[in-house]
Amino acid sequence: MPLTQPREPWEARLHVGGEEVTAAGGATYRVESPASGRHVATVADAGPEDVELAVAAAAESFEHGVWRRRTAAARALVLHRIAELLVERQDLLARMESLCSGKPIRDCRAEVAAAARYFRFYAGIVPLMTGNTIPVNASGLDFTLREPIGVCALIVPWNGPLAIAAKKAAPALAAGNSVVLKPAPPTPLTALELERCAREAGLPGGVFNVVTGAGPDPGRWLVAHPRVDKVSFTGSTRTGRDILKNAADGIKRVSLELGGKSPNIVFADADLARVVESAAWAVYWNGGQDCCARSRVIVERPIYDRFVEQLAARGSRMRVADPLRPDTEIGSLISAEQRDRVLGFIARAREAGASLHGGGEVVMAEGLEAGNAISPVVVADVDPEAEIAREEVFGPVATVIPFRTEEEAIALANGTEYGLSGSLWTRDIGRAIRIVKEIRSGLLSVNSDTSSYLEAPFGGRKRSGIGREQGLEGLYDFTELKNVYISDD
Repeated sequence: MPLTQPREPWEARLHVGGEEVTAAGGATYRVESPASGRHVATVADAGPEDVELAVAAAAESFEHGVWRRRTAAARALVLHRIAELLVERQDLLARMESLCSGKPIRDCRAEVAAAARYFRFYAGIVPLMTGNTIPVNASGLDFTLREPIGVCALIVPWNGPLAIAAKKAAPALAAGNSVVLKPAPPTPLTALELERCAREAGLPGGVFNVVTGAGPDPGRWLVAHPRVDKVSFTGSTRTGRDILKNAADGIKRVSLELGGKSPNIVFADADLARVVESAAWAVYWNGGQDCCARSRVIVERPIYDRFVEQLAARGSRMRVADPLRPDTEIGSLISAEQRDRVLGFIARAREAGASLHGGGEVVMAEGLEAGNAISPVVVADVDPEAEIAREEVFGPVATVIPFRTEEEAIALANGTEYGLSGSLWTRDIGRAIRIVKEIRSGLLSVNSDTSSYLEAPFGGRKRSGIGREQGLEGLYDFTELKNVYISDD
């Protein structure tokens, strides 16, 4: 029989060792909708004792082998069932995510579907977690094994809470690890519901644990814990740098998916109408709160003015409204703090002489009473070295920069500390090949603004991260490679 579903405003506990428990100190915190300001949930606020219990549950389940010793086929069956339960609960999960994050409900439904696909995909490829036989300078047999790492701390952000949790949890579980998932404070509910689905699907207690908290401390305690073997983090570059430092003492395996200031290079021979439509979604989707947002648009000079005008016009037609409305295209930013940060970038750019096209203003409407929604804006006439052209804004802001030569376009695209994603629009295949080879990023698309597919590796260069998620590489990232030699003497 399915487990009883929580009702809103939700009361959420910690999920540790296959049970739902209150925080040891009894502490809780409130989650409020960043769009309307309404009370969404009261959530357990974990302390160090709770993190200790969660890590102990994960470590004991791993040591006892209740999950890692199951065959790949047996693990795959559970992952398939998790995917089925996610789809069955799509409406609940989408509503939870929309209320907590301010993201449009239609995007949240798509995110639930994406989470289910991650579990199906890794259920399907776990039999590919194979080793090799190696001819060595001896008469025996040498071969390699792929083995689970151990206890994996999965720390996920608020801008894609369920999809990113699934992106990490599915391969970690497929490989046979035990996990402790720590969602972002504003968006804990779908992570807890994901664990509930896993439990109902037959995952043994202790293999999947979720700790929630109002601040960064639970994540820090996880990173520093001596029984945590791997940390997989998605979030800001600043936090990623701290995690890397704190994980060093334990020589932990670390994967970091961090910030971006992704370029979108547009040559004059591209189909302008097609590019504008794609570029608008590439930067304004989720209110620009996306590490892959193509927010640094680099446009060849002959079409620069037309592009600015048309992108601003397209952004102004996007519906900024109540996230729970099915036709809403842009909802709310995650918080008043993020709203003020974005408005600060816009104000400083204007003061420095930039021209603003379109919105860039707070939108107040029914369902957006909290005042954290901002209308899409294009910022033009900026110095490529200006902060708004180089730093991650994480808001509905497109900075458009002109170029004249191929070499200048490449230099502008590489001219930030980030190297996550990017796009290139041209009908000249030779030019495309030359530029693809020169752009220093982990992902790149040509004549498309989509470069992330679950079947393909995802990750950045420079200060955009370490390691790769998704695809077969994402599965291998949660394994250790062991070499074995057997003598025939």
